[in-house]
Amino acid sequence: MTSAPDPSALDSIGNWPVDHASAAIVSASGETIAAFGDSGRIYELASVTKLLVAHAVLVAVEEGAVELDTPAGPPGSTVRHLLAHASGLDFTTDEIRSAPGERRIYSSSGYEVLADTVESATEIRFADYFAEAVCAPLGMSATALTGPAGHGAQSTVADLTRFAAELLSPRLISPQLHAQQTSVQFPGLDGFVPGYGRQRPNDWGLGPELRDGKSPHWTGASNSPQTFGHFGQAGTFVWVDPVLGAACVVLTDRPFDAWAKPLWADFNDTVVREIRTMNNIH
Repeated sequence: MTSAPDPSALDSIGNWPVDHASAAIVSASGETIAAFGDSGRIYELASVTKLLVAHAVLVAVEEGAVELDTPAGPPGSTVRHLLAHASGLDFTTDEIRSAPGERRIYSSSGYEVLADTVESATEIRFADYFAEAVCAPLGMSATALTGPAGHGAQSTVADLTRFAAELLSPRLISPQLHAQQTSVQFPGLDGFVPGYGRQRPNDWGLGPELRDGKSPHWTGASNSPQTFGHFGQAGTFVWVDPVLGAACVVLTDRPFDAWAKPLWADFNDTVVREIRTMNNIH
């Protein structure tokens, strides 16, 4: 029987310089094993949106509406390039800054192209497709895409624990597609992780950022290299560590800045340590 970790990890969020925060740790079975704050409070997700939107795109791939190699974005770019930030598109505009597959250029505008591509293929407004493909089957009733596909979703910790459980053990996409989702796409590409500088390489999957050996990083130094997830400018993050068999969701209402970098790294190391103790992992 799994027991909850020492509450000190999540309780430490109470000392963060934020007005509101909510958090949860999720086990491999999808059980919430620890929580902090109001799990029903709605927060802006900022770029954590990309994790959810990417999952909706992968559902569209499973349904045959689009393929990973469907052309989308700049000439030579595909759905796969856009999901992995390898299309060459600028961060926020339609400017082409490199040829596809040459650089890892983090691009919110690329996710807007993905949304348009799925919308065109399905003839369903993307926000509605997103709701039908991801939110409804996972019971995420408080989650909605109310703005751009790169950063415009709102959600709660309660909903994102359901999504984190999906990322730990997917039922909306196949194991084969999930393996691609969480493995390096276009290996060897350098690029910047916003707020954390240039990474060599800056590995990315089909939506999730891959931790690998990145340093500095927003996850803990003790998170396994297989850890994947995303953080958002709204002061939000979700990570999934398949080696630990657990995930962590943290939502706040203070934009990411210098306050977050040391707190997040130390917090995540404490969470990992307590999960290891709980699961008797050495």
